[in-house]
Amino acid sequence: MEIIANYGNVLIILAIVFGVFMAWGIGANDVANAMGTSVGSGAVTIKQAIIIAVIFEFAGAILAGGEVTATIRKGILDAALFANEPHLLVYGMLASLLAAGSWLLIASSLGWPVSTTHSIIGAIVGFGAVGVGVDAVEWNQVVKIIMSWIASPVLAGIIAFTL
Repeated sequence: MEIIANYGNVLIILAIVFGVFMAWGIGANDVANAMGTSVGSGAVTIKQAIIIAVIFEFAGAILAGGEVTATIRKGILDAALFANEPHLLVYGMLASLLAAGSWLLIASSLGWPVSTTHSIIGAIVGFGAVGVGVDAVEWNQVVKIIMSWIASPVLAGIIAFTL
């Protein structure tokens, strides 16, 4: 992998910067969605909401984030198609992070509640389909992801109704 040998440090720095940018977008978007009603009703102060969010967002990422990360990293694109040109995968994943982070910045600044997961999945699918071709996308995996997006609120509604 010539790209790593020649530009490894630069790529790592870019990945960190783009990753922090994406993480900031996630925090700006998701914490407001999760804590807005609690702060708005006066149940907790803004400072308390931030502390609660930091603790539980971090715990969620550590305890449940591994499987999600593995799916995003390995399950959406056919990595075998990048074997001869690994730099395309590196550039595409960096572009996906930057694109999703930029979208979150725009949406959050306009007050739009958007899904951070949809943003990064869409960016990766877009990179694969446009940058390499529709065959690069593992469509069966994408369908499973979309089905989980549909099933989650339905199941939550059923559980809430039965309680």
